[in-house]
Amino acid sequence: MSKHDPGPAFRALHQRGNPFVLANAWDMGSAKLLAAMGAQAIGTTSAGYGFTLGIPDMGCLTRDQSLSHAQDLVASTPLPVSGDFENGFGDAPETVAETVRLACEAGLAGCSIEDTALPTHHAYDFDLAVERIKAAVSAARALPRDFVLVARADGIMNNQYDLTEAIRRLQAFETAGADCLYAPNTASFRDLMQICAHTKAPVNALAIGKYTKFSRAQYADISVARISLGSALSRYIHQAIINGAKPIFDKGDFSILRKGAKGIDIDRLLIEGAEEV
Repeated sequence: MSKHDPGPAFRALHQRGNPFVLANAWDMGSAKLLAAMGAQAIGTTSAGYGFTLGIPDMGCLTRDQSLSHAQDLVASTPLPVSGDFENGFGDAPETVAETVRLACEAGLAGCSIEDTALPTHHAYDFDLAVERIKAAVSAARALPRDFVLVARADGIMNNQYDLTEAIRRLQAFETAGADCLYAPNTASFRDLMQICAHTKAPVNALAIGKYTKFSRAQYADISVARISLGSALSRYIHQAIINGAKPIFDKGDFSILRKGAKGIDIDRLLIEGAEEV
């Protein structure tokens, strides 16, 4: 797979009713491992990457940090990579448009833009939220290659608005030209089904919390096109660190370290994950 233009291959993965897993990686090693394990595309995770820098998940990453990290992941694997670019690193539509242009220059196949005025949890007013996506779409369409723009409505997750408002925003984002729609962590699977039913563009689902009990086939049944992991794998790894370190420091018990992966197996996967497919 050529990294000259990852956009078409990435866009082709977005099929309603046939969801692929967007495997969110937090460093070059995790990206290579996920690629070797069968991932079709890699996503960045602002929370997971922030953890590697010792930064809490509070919208504290800068645009330069996120772009540099994205370039590292693009260089690590031949798979398409999509950027979790939070609110576009600024309130103004012009700033969001510039972020999209820079994302393309970093080699990304796409990126997501959310409607939250970080570092707060407040949602942008409806009109501004739509204008921001319009600016992002306009910038994406002016790029020299294909680019998949994901529009996020995060108000349900952040307790800022209800399902009706989320659908209203997603429909407006779709009309503005967004390629994929995303309202993370809705109250129920039925609500996610309602989002899919009231939109036509590909919809992203987030496999966290209660949503981990549903299978890919069940997501397909409600017409989901993409299932992202967010920071879930990164948090899983951090839980393993907590579980392993606690008996070491509390009891001087090192026995849990026997359960680690063999270095030779990790080495093999790192090599495989960097190979062209």
